Amino acid sequence: MRPDPYDTGRVRYNHARGDTPGGATPDPLPSFGAWHDDADRAADFHAPPRYDDGGGTPPPRAPLRRIAWGKWIVRALAASIVLFVIAVIWLAVTAPLSQSLKPQMPPSITLTAADGTPIARRGAIIGTPVDARTLPPHVREAFMAIEDRRFYSHWGIDPRGIARAAWANVGSGGVRQGGSTITQQLAKNVFLDSDRTAARKIREVMIAFWLEAWLSKDEILSRYLSNVYFGDNVYGITAAAKHYFGRTPQKLNVGQAAMLAGLVKAPSRLAPTGNLKGARARQAVVVGAMVDAGFLTKREAAVVQPQRVLPARTDTLPTGTYFADWVLPTAREVAGDAGTDARVKTTLDRGLQSTAERVVRQASLRGLQAAVVAMRPDGKVVAMVGGKDYRTSAFNRAVQAKRQPGSTFKLFVYLAALRAGLTPDDVRDDSPVEIAGWKPRNDDGRYLGPITLRRAFARSSNVVAARLTQEVGVRNVIKAARDLGITTPIPNEATIGLGTAEVSLLELTGAYAAIASGRYPVTPRGVEGNRNASWYEAIAGRDAEMPGKIRDEMRSLLGSSIRGTGRDANLPVDAFGKTGTSQGGRDGWFIGFAGNLVVGVWVGKDDSTPNPGLHGGGMPAQIWRQFMMSALDIPVVVAPAEDEMGAPLDNMDGGAIDEFGRVIDGAQPSIAEAVDRLRELGIELPQPPEPRQRVPVERYPDDRGPPPEDEGPNGDYGRF
Repeated sequence: MRPDPYDTGRVRYNHARGDTPGGATPDPLPSFGAWHDDADRAADFHAPPRYDDGGGTPPPRAPLRRIAWGKWIVRALAASIVLFVIAVIWLAVTAPLSQSLKPQMPPSITLTAADGTPIARRGAIIGTPVDARTLPPHVREAFMAIEDRRFYSHWGIDPRGIARAAWANVGSGGVRQGGSTITQQLAKNVFLDSDRTAARKIREVMIAFWLEAWLSKDEILSRYLSNVYFGDNVYGITAAAKHYFGRTPQKLNVGQAAMLAGLVKAPSRLAPTGNLKGARARQAVVVGAMVDAGFLTKREAAVVQPQRVLPARTDTLPTGTYFADWVLPTAREVAGDAGTDARVKTTLDRGLQSTAERVVRQASLRGLQAAVVAMRPDGKVVAMVGGKDYRTSAFNRAVQAKRQPGSTFKLFVYLAALRAGLTPDDVRDDSPVEIAGWKPRNDDGRYLGPITLRRAFARSSNVVAARLTQEVGVRNVIKAARDLGITTPIPNEATIGLGTAEVSLLELTGAYAAIASGRYPVTPRGVEGNRNASWYEAIAGRDAEMPGKIRDEMRSLLGSSIRGTGRDANLPVDAFGKTGTSQGGRDGWFIGFAGNLVVGVWVGKDDSTPNPGLHGGGMPAQIWRQFMMSALDIPVVVAPAEDEMGAPLDNMDGGAIDEFGRVIDGAQPSIAEAVDRLRELGIELPQPPEPRQRVPVERYPDDRGPPPEDEGPNGDYGRF
């Protein structure tokens, strides 16, 4: 029996020989072409389909598939809705809802002096938040009539309002009306910027829906009225009602409410303190809108009168001073979230501030500028003047300007020397020297040979300062400056001993305060209660105590200097200080302390041009002395004491006066030794005087001229 050629699950092919038994011709196998459809043939061969069914009539074509545009549109809309809902949920979860209560501008900060008297104000005037439910109906209705009539019926956006605004804008040929609701305006004011872009508008709409979902209508209106801008740097209806009408929002009449509502459109242009006519015209528009919205009858609107506002008050409280500008960033940190109108107490002393301003104003500066910083030894700044006139230039030369300090920088050279074991009585050579091709020289051309460090500091010898810098090492001089609070870059060069590194007056005055207090560094500060050091400073062991011996020796050097090159700053009380002048008289400095005050003075030009004749022992020392005399309440001596020959003693060299006083008081062991010492100082006596008698003094010929200059790396850096 012949087996079945087909099995279930697979196909078997029987291959027979070409010649079958009996000579019969086998039937041909069916063509595979009948197994392909027309579309395959057309795609593969680009030819008409062939059919092998033996017939001439082709089968019917399959209908073409049509794109279901309707279904895709529905799907796209559904996807958009889903994405929108997800975005709104995301905003609800991530965005801080409390931000809608915060003003868009930083709150006002009132700075007070140390005695509590206001001295300056910064920031916007922001009223306390209001509850819309506590306001009279006409106050709420005035804003809704002109800004959003269907506020209580829409869900964040008002299609009718948008269509109305669009129609009005098309008819006017420009943008005359807006379609934003109160909710959208709150979203824009609090969360967004003022860019007019499609992306910003989309975000505005999304946030509006989010606000509507999470807040009640009254809460939204309350936040809107508490944040909206009313001009004159005033935010919120509470501040606006007080600023313009001197009353609370609960006591506003219809006309006043309409005027405030009308300011929202253009607050800066319509503020009634500067444009009362425009504000009244806008008030009438709002009253008409209230009638159209059904909030007022025509009879009620007819009795509404144009409103009067309080006159623009002359605010005597300054809004910009050098001290206030400097202390404001710290004051904001101290205030934190203290409220809408924070008060921060500063260290400023109003009396000393007035004295500093008066002294600078009375100085014969001509084309020069001046800066003064006065602080306590612990760093509390009590007075600051950053220039001749704040109204002309707000640039604070006491803080922002960095200039070459000249010989005032020698403070760090001698401090490094004392740390190395030297004493003021040690002797160094005051003669020309060359250091790596640099030849510092003394300006007056005088070289005294071996002299003590005290005398070298008093006459501000440049060559001795250069020798000391080389002896103790530049790095140790830089370390001394860093320890005393200098943070500006200091080059690793020997010339720094003569004041080639730039510093600010505030920073350098703080360094001298460290000598006065005996602790370092002294950080200048202007806010009470802000003395806490950072954790890094605490760990690093900052705020160290200066050894008593070194402090006394530094005070001794500064005392000799104020009786030497700084004799114009000398006081009838114990005083200490140092002069400094940069190359060509570009900058004149005097920094010193007396009593419980440390004061720094700078004089120069903003463009750093040379000022022939300017030196630290001249005008800066005189400004310093005048301030100190008034600040310390020192009586002014009408006439200086004179010797028998009629020569004023205060015209003598400062060191000579000191030595001469010791002679008079019997401080020296013998008259002969005193005469020899005076001769070394340049004062020749015709014959030894009798004890306890005044001596005719022949002044050194150069004493009437200006104080000599120090020399710097180029031959004339670092004048006294």
